[in-house]
Amino acid sequence: MKASRFTWAVAALLMLATPGIAEEAAKRPSAKDKCPVCGMFVSKYPDWTATVAFQDGSVAWFDGAKDLFKFLVDPGRFVPGRKPADIRVVTVTDYYAVKPLDAREAYFVVGSDVFGPMGKELVPFGKRAEADEFLRDHRGKRVLRFNDVNRAVLDGLE
Repeated sequence: MKASRFTWAVAALLMLATPGIAEEAAKRPSAKDKCPVCGMFVSKYPDWTATVAFQDGSVAWFDGAKDLFKFLVDPGRFVPGRKPADIRVVTVTDYYAVKPLDAREAYFVVGSDVFGPMGKELVPFGKRAEADEFLRDHRGKRVLRFNDVNRAVLDGLE
């Protein structure tokens, strides 16, 4: 069975250590930072921001987890020359705590009645109990982990 590009991207991310979450969390997007996937100005949506920090210290900002995962499927498509091995840290913003957390540790609710800046969204949480509560309160379809988010899930959000 041939592995997809997404599977390889996720595998590369999981092999990376996660040092630097605290230092990445301390950063905020500037008024000029744009999402490389959709082109929106990210600072307008602080409750939804997600990041990819690269080995060279640069950061790509996203206006939500959905665009973050679209980027992870094919980083070079959105930032030419980038590949999964360049990624050091991946963060999303916890919906309730409104604080950055390691995306690989997050729980994502899909199919809820809560919309992000780009419409249907993967809503991230740091705790499973909070994700389950949100799922019930906002008619979500299911709770996913980082590795569960694939192209089919993203296509279902369009």
